[in-house]
Amino acid sequence: MSIPVHALVQRPLTTEAVAELLALPDVSRIPEEFDAVDEELRRRGWEWQHKLVCDSFRTGHGHVLCSDYGSPFGEPDARCFLVFGEIYPVDPGDEDMRNEEWLNGYVEGWQQLPGWTCRRPSTDQDCEAALAQAARAVTEHLGTVPERILVSAAVAAGPALTHRIWRTATHALVLGPAEDHGPYGYLTHLRLSYTPLGCGPDLPPASDEDALVRWIVAHTSW
Repeated sequence: MSIPVHALVQRPLTTEAVAELLALPDVSRIPEEFDAVDEELRRRGWEWQHKLVCDSFRTGHGHVLCSDYGSPFGEPDARCFLVFGEIYPVDPGDEDMRNEEWLNGYVEGWQQLPGWTCRRPSTDQDCEAALAQAARAVTEHLGTVPERILVSAAVAAGPALTHRIWRTATHALVLGPAEDHGPYGYLTHLRLSYTPLGCGPDLPPASDEDALVRWIVAHTSW
């Protein structure tokens, strides 16, 4: 049985977008200076994006990229994530506040991004379809299937959804739902995170779900 969500807004992830994200640590370093970063954004066809995710960028592929560095370019230690979907979950225990209807305004902000589409109402199965499509793009670029697959509701608000984990020699890739960290803390990103492996311990075995959740959080939250 499907689980309802109020809305799903998305722009499908592509292999080109994945390749661009994974190449960021290896490009020429751009210092954390506004003019230098602004020039690089223009060269790439990116734009500043502050309303939906603080201090972030809208890439030329139309997704929203956030980094814990002021400049994500040429910084191997930077943590980055690429948002390709936004979920407004149903909170079954929040009847009095009617699931915070004012959050629709934030959903509409995502919906207004060029190339983004909204399904309202939606379901967890629609969210899983968006994640599966993104996983195919990552798999196609890397040439390998995920090392770990975990279905969990422990990382972000909303229904249990699938997290997929890949590793390169230096970085962890985590595809799945994550906290939005915006107002009310209830909207949920669908995103691909790309972070140094040193952010957490060795990858736990597939049978240890609690340890996998901790590993995911260590590599995707800051």
